Amino acid sequence: MSKSNQIDKETSVDHNLNMSVRKFLKQVGVTSQQAIEKAWRESNLTDDSELDIEVVLTMQKLNLEHIVRGKISGKIDG
Repeated sequence: MSKSNQIDKETSVDHNLNMSVRKFLKQVGVTSQQAIEKAWRESNLTDDSELDIEVVLTMQKLNLEHIVRGKISGKIDG
């Protein structure tokens, strides 16, 4: 079992905190997808492309910086 899974199972998160985090992440996901698709359309990429992506999540009061890196591939139809 990974250390992060151990921490998750050993600690309990308040329901309101859990729901607030989920609501925020849903907003991040929806608005990020819209921004990526808009930028991709405006880039005029014509072929299937694979682009690097990075998201940096910060919470100053908690001294949190969480970085997620990946790749996005595809093309705009039409």
